[in-house]
Parts: sequence; C-alpha cells; structure tokens
Amino acid sequence: MKCPYCGQLDSRVVDSRISKDNTITRRRRACSSCQRRFTTYERIELMLPMLIKKDGRREPWDRGKIVAGLEKACEKLAVSMADIDAFVDAIEQKLQDYGGKEIATSQVGEWVMEALPALNEVAYVRFASVYRQFKDVNEFMEELKLFLGERGKH
Repeated sequence: MKCPYCGQLDSRVVDSRISKDNTITRRRRACSSCQRRFTTYERIELMLPMLIKKDGRREPWDRGKIVAGLEKACEKLAVSMADIDAFVDAIEQKLQDYGGKEIATSQVGEWVMEALPALNEVAYVRFASVYRQFKDVNEFMEELKLFLGERGKH
C-alpha cells in the first residue's frame, strides 16, 4: 500500500478490525520508510450493473457520487457518515440483487427516494428538489403533498 506521506510502496499492517456488519476491514499500517502510520479500508468489489444515464450514456457505478449527494442532502442534519454508508450499502445490495447487466439511473434514483425518508425527512425533501428538477414551486408542493400523504398512511 502506497504511503500517503512519502509515497513508499512498502508498508506493514499494524492492526486490522472488521466493521460491525462484516463488510469493511479497517487496517492501521506503518510505512517501512518514514515510519508514519495511516489507515486503509478494504471492501469487497461488487460486480454491479452498468448505469444508463438519461441521455443514453453508460457509466460504471460510482459509490462516491451517491455518497456526495447524500452528504449534501444531509448537511447540518443529525445524520452520521455511518448512517450514510449503511444507506449506500443497502442501495449497492439492491444493485447486486438486481442481477441485470445494466440499469437506468432513474431506477436507482427511485430506490434512493423510496428509502430516504427513513434516513431523514428533511434530507428527502432536499434530495427530491435536486433529483426531480422541479420547474417551479407548484411542482415542489405537489411532491411534498405526495410525500406527506404517503407518510400519513404508515
């Protein structure tokens, strides 16, 4: 593993710990050259379907994009990074279970929209405002009415 401080490729593992859900391995490493310590995280690389964008382009799944979007939606809210990671893990599991070779980004977006109220309702409204690309306040109000109507049924 490349040292982030000096660039040396040789390091040794000092400590390893597995996450609570057994999906990530955290490793403390020490550089053989500069002796500084750093942390790495290992996760299994999943074979996920290619995403088909609205314009027809295809691109591979990028966990970082959805994490960034959720971080933005959850900004200044009581939602931890662990909660966001668990949320994205669940979306990745849905992608894994999907089984197809390709999937529309709109389907992934709908999965996020369905699950987001359980994470944080304000984050849902923020995410929806960007995801749905409302043209005006009336469209936004319609989405809120639908959301509040669904919430009342549960």
